[in-house]
Amino acid sequence: MDNAKQIKTSRGDFWYTTIITVILVVIGLVAVFPMVAELALSFSSKAAADTKSVTIYPKDFTLDSWKYMLSQMSLWKSSLISLSSTAIGILLALIVNVLLAYPLSKKDFPLRKILMLLIVFTMVFKAPVVPYYLQIARLGLKNNYWVLIFPHILNAYNLIVMRTFFQAFPKEIEEAATIDGCGKFMTLLKVVLPSSKPVLTTVGLFYGVTMWNQYQNPLMFISKNDLFPMQLRIRQILNSGADITAIVRTADVNYTATTLGAVVVIFAIVPILCIYPFLQKHFNKGAMLGSVKG
Repeated sequence: MDNAKQIKTSRGDFWYTTIITVILVVIGLVAVFPMVAELALSFSSKAAADTKSVTIYPKDFTLDSWKYMLSQMSLWKSSLISLSSTAIGILLALIVNVLLAYPLSKKDFPLRKILMLLIVFTMVFKAPVVPYYLQIARLGLKNNYWVLIFPHILNAYNLIVMRTFFQAFPKEIEEAATIDGCGKFMTLLKVVLPSSKPVLTTVGLFYGVTMWNQYQNPLMFISKNDLFPMQLRIRQILNSGADITAIVRTADVNYTATTLGAVVVIFAIVPILCIYPFLQKHFNKGAMLGSVKG
């Protein structure tokens, strides 16, 4: 009887695993297909792009589109702006989140409940666009490099994930550090943070993706061409498709506005794809630990 139940359970687990795997594979293919199609288009010829005959494989393989786009200094400058603002933003965001989340994880912190109420309030009620725009402008951040960083260094969800992780940290270890003469700040710096790589990596990746892909803030607050981050540069290139088409018609080149647009799209995606595999182990662990305890 027990063997029959075990066999039935095993079959149930097998079908459950199979169905979930098939669903995830289908979702993965649907998500990957547009990127593969763009990659194929970026390596295809002018004639293939004009006839829309490119699917997931390059047709009449050529590097001309890549050579042209990679020779554009404006693209490299925009990528440097996005890269530097993302790196600085992640560092500042982690510092701010750690210094706020750690006290909020302690029950003896007097302002704990009030601050958490205000933080949750920002999750439910977002700032209206017009007052938000006017406030950023009053702070002198319009057409300013730092507008790519400061509005994004504190996110309520990320803060709660980090606070939850700190709440689950073993109190015995912190008490041992206190007995050894460490104050609260030194305990955080020398004991808690070295053991917090998973949540730091997870929250850092969340902030990094947000800052690298930001579009609305630069669109609202940056009009100077020299300050365009990657996403605004992509928009500018795609919107200049008619101008590029006119140039292509009068020149003997093997690219079009479509293939050039595919190049910049891939160019913007590659950095995140290169970083994520190295962070995946810490990311998965941090996401789980940060969501177990409320």
